[in-house]
Amino acid sequence: MAMRREREPLGKETLKEMRWRGSGPLRGAPDPNLKRWSRGKMGLSAAAPLWGPPGLLLTIALHPALSGRPHRDYCVLGAGPAGLQMAYFLQRAGRDYTVFERAPGPGSFFTRYPRHRKLISINKRHTGKANAEFNLRHDWNSLLSHDPRLLFRHYSRAYFPDAGDMVRYLGDFADRLGLHVLYDTAITHVTLDKDQQAWNGHYFTLTDQKGQAYQCSVLLVATGLSVPNQVDFPGSEHVEGYESVSIDPEDFVGQNVLILGRGNSAFETAENILGVTNFIHMLSRSRVRLSWATHYVGDLRAINNGLLDTYQLKSLDGLLESDLTDLAILKDHNGKFHVTLKFFLEEANTNQSTDSITLPQDENDNFAMRVAYDRVIRCLGWNFDFSIFNTSLRLNSGSAFGKKYPLIRASYESKGSRGLFILGTASHSVDYRKSAGGFIHGFRYTVRAVHRLLEHRHHGLAWPSTMHPITQLTNSIIRRVNEASGLYQMFGVLGDVILLKENATAFEYLEEFPMQMLAQLETLTGRKARHGLFIITMEYGKNFSGPDKDVFFYDRSVGHTEDAWQSNFLHPVIYYYRHLPTEQEVRFRPAHWPLPRPAAIHHIVEDFLTDWTAPVGHILPLRRFLENCLDTDLRSFYAESCFLFALTHQKLPPFCQQGYMRMQGLVSTESLRQHGAESRLLRDYATAGRPLKDSSQQPGDHEPVGHHLSPGSLVQSLDSNKEEL
Repeated sequence: MAMRREREPLGKETLKEMRWRGSGPLRGAPDPNLKRWSRGKMGLSAAAPLWGPPGLLLTIALHPALSGRPHRDYCVLGAGPAGLQMAYFLQRAGRDYTVFERAPGPGSFFTRYPRHRKLISINKRHTGKANAEFNLRHDWNSLLSHDPRLLFRHYSRAYFPDAGDMVRYLGDFADRLGLHVLYDTAITHVTLDKDQQAWNGHYFTLTDQKGQAYQCSVLLVATGLSVPNQVDFPGSEHVEGYESVSIDPEDFVGQNVLILGRGNSAFETAENILGVTNFIHMLSRSRVRLSWATHYVGDLRAINNGLLDTYQLKSLDGLLESDLTDLAILKDHNGKFHVTLKFFLEEANTNQSTDSITLPQDENDNFAMRVAYDRVIRCLGWNFDFSIFNTSLRLNSGSAFGKKYPLIRASYESKGSRGLFILGTASHSVDYRKSAGGFIHGFRYTVRAVHRLLEHRHHGLAWPSTMHPITQLTNSIIRRVNEASGLYQMFGVLGDVILLKENATAFEYLEEFPMQMLAQLETLTGRKARHGLFIITMEYGKNFSGPDKDVFFYDRSVGHTEDAWQSNFLHPVIYYYRHLPTEQEVRFRPAHWPLPRPAAIHHIVEDFLTDWTAPVGHILPLRRFLENCLDTDLRSFYAESCFLFALTHQKLPPFCQQGYMRMQGLVSTESLRQHGAESRLLRDYATAGRPLKDSSQQPGDHEPVGHHLSPGSLVQSLDSNKEEL
């Protein structure tokens, strides 16, 4: 299928096609009082009279959209997964945007990488569930869209699909949705132009390989990590890079191979040649990090760890630890490579031949790397390409970590330039080695969060929310923790926010907000947190994840509700705050906590099936926690009990206030009465033939507890004798 292209480059855009911007009443939004301009036969003409407020003509003359330089409200750099995901949200919102892509089609990274073509993102096509949101928990490749045809399971049957399938999928995603992508357009320089009329006080000026300049109000960078990480040490010029080394196993037959690095690219390379080499040694400064122990999908995955078997089963291959900057590689007259210490090289006379330089084995005949190697391969990962960005944008912090990732806030906005956002893999500094923000199944949700922030900042649209009566609080939480993919994938980073209304009669539900930005919630979302709030997130146990952890120890599972706070596996956690935390409270939160210390906290006990619907084990403890926080009764009641409450109590439970007293709720029927009597949830008055014998009996003794009751249905209930009412 041919990739969609723009029929006309931005430079040829007519004035009629350009929207007025920069002088509107709301931070540069279009002024409804101004009409579009069109180009007539006699030159520039107006569809309305030219007179207007003083300075209007000057504004028109100087405005970037009308000065010959193409302008867009939103510019997206890169048509990879993150760039296309943002383009989808912008298009659905009807925004003015363009995606710039240097290659002739989307997903150019996947046309070459991974080198051995097998992705490590799982494609679980069957879960036994029909719920689309739940199924995305186990679909690590699909982008978010309204089109069910654009699910990755339609593109590959393989659990670990081929990278070519990803390229085909991204092409269809851009084409079927009609996304605005300029292909074969390489942006070579990005800088700032100050302008007080601009949304953020400046415009971003982008220049392509042909010298064409573009201006945009907001810049969204989704270029990924594309620069190979290299370590400079003596002899590094002899090293082959992952990006260029041969992938034909026949080129390694009978060779001794040294691989520098210990990530998935290093083990992927080793796996490809494991059966043909004499041996493979792998060298890195840190110990191997197994993803099943760290619970970080970027660490070593089982699909690539064959060399661990051959190492521990003593089949010549092995792993070693050393700082690469302390080493040097020498090439002898036979073309073989020797590993030595940089210290020995510095001591040697520069006029000495390579063969006369001291090697570690000259002083220690048991030196582990005393053998000569035929090939040395560098597999050290990738860095962000800062080269196209002017220093005025202040993207690089200068630190070691800052060389890999741009400097951004937890809202994914640059710390140095307002209006510049980093998306996708390059935004992983926010949750590096903690969550899935560097991978499609994670950043598809962080991209959506960024879009929601932009919609409020520049278009006055508050963060999407739903309003519910307080009686639906327990059900709303249970539904989200059992279905939501964004919470599940971006655990500890994105959280649902429940904003309580006055007197806790209702609540507003916001989904997947960046939790580290909690102090700025009102500013970023347009929603008010005046009467307390709950935060729902997913977490692993505090001491369960790490490269040195034994995650298979015998008593690893927690099954009792009273021990829920000690749960190890991923499980829901609910934080309650009486007021919105301050910036200082968020910044100085306890170590390894995603949020500041709350007024109350509740862990829903871990579940082997990740199915938190058990009435006694999951729902009942959650409901009691919520009731304690709100000082109210969240149980559901039969109409009979509400009637008795109305006769004996001044204040009715919310369920009775919002249902029974408004003539809504569970309708009494003979079958329902009989069911209630048989289950001992109701007194069988028809049989008894008289009202309550014990006048001291409380109305609450007649209600079922558990899920919300609706007309014509009776959801799971508990025997009232099992619970203290």
